[in-house]
Amino acid sequence: METVGRLAGVSQVTVSRALSDPSKVSPATLAKIQEAIAQTGFVPNALAGALASSKSMLISALVPSITNIVYSSMVKAFSEEMRGAGYQILLSETGFGPEDEEKLIAAHLSRRPDAMFLTGIHHSAQARRMLLGAEIPVAEVWDITDSPIDFCVGFNHAETGRAAAEYARRKGYPQAGVVSAGDERARRRSEAFAREWERIGGAPVAKMLFDAQASLANGRAGLRGLLAQGFTGGVVHCSSDLLAHGVLIEARAQGLDVPGQIAVIGFGDQDFAATVEPGITTVRVDMAAFGRAAAQAMLARLQGAGDGPSVIDLGFEIVERQSA
Repeated sequence: METVGRLAGVSQVTVSRALSDPSKVSPATLAKIQEAIAQTGFVPNALAGALASSKSMLISALVPSITNIVYSSMVKAFSEEMRGAGYQILLSETGFGPEDEEKLIAAHLSRRPDAMFLTGIHHSAQARRMLLGAEIPVAEVWDITDSPIDFCVGFNHAETGRAAAEYARRKGYPQAGVVSAGDERARRRSEAFAREWERIGGAPVAKMLFDAQASLANGRAGLRGLLAQGFTGGVVHCSSDLLAHGVLIEARAQGLDVPGQIAVIGFGDQDFAATVEPGITTVRVDMAAFGRAAAQAMLARLQGAGDGPSVIDLGFEIVERQSA
């Protein structure tokens, strides 16, 4: 700031004032200071400013995977809303293990963010203690619970599985199988589908459960595995549209008619679900709406406009296409 002041012909105090509250400096002086900052490449110390104001204007966002369209769509919408209010986003990828998430929560809290965006509602006990102790707004997005750390935005994952099973039973399919990725929410959807299918009179459900993330390869392997278990035809419930697409590819490779012999239900209504052949019947959730709702609730808390609701359930719907 001393160097900037010399170049601009003003005191260091004036430079500091221009950075902290530009309205207190004349437009002509502010222009000189900004020109000097551009010449020197000076970047103000945001941490020092945060200590003085008790605000960092920084929001931490943690997601399991930055390449997964589900999470990237939510964070994109969330970031746009928060940036519009003057906040910046510090994003990290946690993977799907609670231990890795806990370490990143600690690292982010050490930077003193004003609030935090988390994916899901399941965290380690120590992570919950740290977040409660931080006394900042915490959004848990993509799931709902009656006991959020602060507030949650999402839908009931198990209910999507139950709804898909009821839909499939109404269609009269003779058998059912599930193909699921390894993350906890995917398993919850698939297990709920299997329980509901059997509860309302369906035969025992064949299962192919993968420890890895969803992929086309696992979708193809999933259908092969179901067929090897004696699944001769019916509906296949997949924990994601990506797995469902893999099942469709394998069904075609095996000469199986869809939906005559094999019907397929996905999850997520990703962009390709409507354009592949046949189009994928799926459970639609509005990922961008989750991000926007989380941002709006967080901004309300940051602006002191009351606590607001602790549970924001945006629901889901089944979209019927040619695969079922």
